Amino acid sequence: MGHVQVEVRLVNPINGAELKTLALVDTGATYTAIPLSVHEKLNLMIVGKKIVETAEGPTELDESFLVIEIKGKRAVTPVLISRDLKDVVVGVLTLEALGLAVDPTTGELKESRILLL
Repeated sequence: MGHVQVEVRLVNPINGAELKTLALVDTGATYTAIPLSVHEKLNLMIVGKKIVETAEGPTELDESFLVIEIKGKRAVTPVLISRDLKDVVVGVLTLEALGLAVDPTTGELKESRILLL
């Protein structure tokens, strides 16, 4: 697994509310997850719920979507909203949508190919 800190820009595509913050890129996380405080600042629409495995066991989280920008690349991505998180966690679904990957030799984000096979 790789962990990298990056600056992200998060935008609610419906109302235009936005936030810049530091985020942890976690290649062990499937989904991007945001703290409840970020959800409240952006006023995101809840579109469903997902049951996810966490270190404390399974839990049900609200699901939404937003536009994320990292290193000048933008994508719409699903996000899960957690009361337990303090920081934004960027998961692999978002990385793949952005065409980014963690370079294990440098610990930095690098461009990657988007596959459609």
